Amino acid sequence: MHPIIIIGSGMAAYTLAREFRKLDKETALTIVTADDGDAYSKPMLSTALAQNKAPDQLVNARVESMREQLDAQILTHRQVLAIDATAKQVQLQDQTLVYSQLVLALGADPVRPQLAGDATDAVLSVNDLSDYARFRAAIVNAKRVAILGGGLIGCEFANDLATAGYQVDIVHPQAYPLERLLPEAAATALRDGLAKLGVTWHLQRMAVAVDHHGDNLIVSLNDGSSIETDAVLSAIGLRPRTQLAQNAGIHAGRGIRVNRQLQTNVPGIYAIGDCAEVEGHVLPYVLPLMAQARALAVTLSGTPTSVAYPAMPVVVKTPACPIAVAAPSVPDSATWAVDCQEDGICALYQDANGQLLGFALTGKATQQRQTLAKQLPPILAMQ
Repeated sequence: MHPIIIIGSGMAAYTLAREFRKLDKETALTIVTADDGDAYSKPMLSTALAQNKAPDQLVNARVESMREQLDAQILTHRQVLAIDATAKQVQLQDQTLVYSQLVLALGADPVRPQLAGDATDAVLSVNDLSDYARFRAAIVNAKRVAILGGGLIGCEFANDLATAGYQVDIVHPQAYPLERLLPEAAATALRDGLAKLGVTWHLQRMAVAVDHHGDNLIVSLNDGSSIETDAVLSAIGLRPRTQLAQNAGIHAGRGIRVNRQLQTNVPGIYAIGDCAEVEGHVLPYVLPLMAQARALAVTLSGTPTSVAYPAMPVVVKTPACPIAVAAPSVPDSATWAVDCQEDGICALYQDANGQLLGFALTGKATQQRQTLAKQLPPILAMQ
């Protein structure tokens, strides 16, 4: 029998492989990855600088260990060029692999900002361990870092960099950070918390160019102002990797579209993690990924199983202003009820009947996270 093949070696891929091996110790498993196959925790990337963690210190297990743990063939530094869904084959540069079932755990790419200037190639992003190594090397002698984007990742990096002693500027096009997740009061608390840490905000402005200026960089903004800095980090979002799937006739929207059993429109081909769109939901967070991996492991072992998403609050790793948020899955006519206290903000997103649909908590109010989460409707109910 041909192996199950997983394309990718990120958290989604390795979590799936571990869950599958709990259920099936016999079926051959092959993992194909473009990197070195070492296992690490991606959420650590935005908190590692303050802890002075070198890239190697973020590795949980080397690829040799993963091969042994998973009893799997792991092919490293290999690009998958194409999928032949009819022949059940994946084409690499130098060989063709045949699969029994195929899992796409392709991840997502950072969105590149559209910038002019002669230093656009100096704009970095951090989406994996290799990126972290490059970014850490780039700022080893730096004092100042400009971050493009005041979303979740941008704010986490700002907190981490400022704690590590860097002078941080954030450029964000909206009036306050995390505007897609937080009501204004909570977002303002986050803005102020990071400002107290030394972060300088450039709100309602966008970077339009990055140029060299001697040994430094100049970030030009759309209001005519500029920032002199030593390094630029882009954190304006992620885009699920879908092209490989689309080339094989697999349907994609914002991500690779899958049903509740995480199967694409092509039988025997599944998708999980940051690249997957499950009934319209693209949720690039740890808890959805874990839920997907557990459900798909059962399916691959012979029992078709639907993934379920309970309410899954997100903890934003900004110690300068702790945040826990459960954004409503489908914003509607509900409204925010905001209670601001000296030690934290409790914002509840409720419908006209008082049903809790989401929340945003700051400071000590984050201690209510688990209690409130139990009152929320599931994102995807059990089937």
